[in-house]
Amino acid sequence: MFRELVDRLSPRLKKQDNWFRKVLEPGLMLAIKLRYLATRESNTSLMYGFRVPHNTISLLVREVCESIIVEYADKVIACPTTTNEWQQLAEQFRIRWNLDHVLGALDGKHIAIKCLRNESSLYYNYKRFHSIILMDLVDVDYKFIWVDVGANGSASDATVFDNSELKDVIENHNIGFPEAAPLPNDKRKLPYIIVGNDAFPLRTWFMKQEGL
Repeated sequence: MFRELVDRLSPRLKKQDNWFRKVLEPGLMLAIKLRYLATRESNTSLMYGFRVPHNTISLLVREVCESIIVEYADKVIACPTTTNEWQQLAEQFRIRWNLDHVLGALDGKHIAIKCLRNESSLYYNYKRFHSIILMDLVDVDYKFIWVDVGANGSASDATVFDNSELKDVIENHNIGFPEAAPLPNDKRKLPYIIVGNDAFPLRTWFMKQEGL
């Protein structure tokens, strides 16, 4: 897996040597980034382990992350865009979880961060730590099909979703949701929905599901 990552990311990370120093190899940059993600070691600790200056590490961590996102986003986070794709997803929810007309499960997650200078109150959440919010819609296997990350931790899940692109395209009917159809053994047409917890208000296309 590491070799695959290096091969795919090298074109994005490879740079030219200059007259006063050689650039870091993509494999080394990736190794530093993976160690950082796995252990949360400080840049100073990583500096001694990899013999790379801490100020260089602080820059490459973000660069490698951005390269991974660009290279793998379409493969790892693939949001359905056609009616047929959404219907296939709904069928998987019916078979796996016995939930009819469900197209995805929505929730928010607080990701802990260091206190930001002069903006600490914006990122201080109800759980009493500083965070940013990861809002995600997942499929039947808990895989992301849509993600919004970066909202300040003091915001509620409902507020973050209300300001999201996903809500806009759902309400504007630009995402390919199937038309309302009867449930099994019924003649009344009911809309396809996404499900979530009590943090979100009810809508014609959103229902609350106990246990989420």
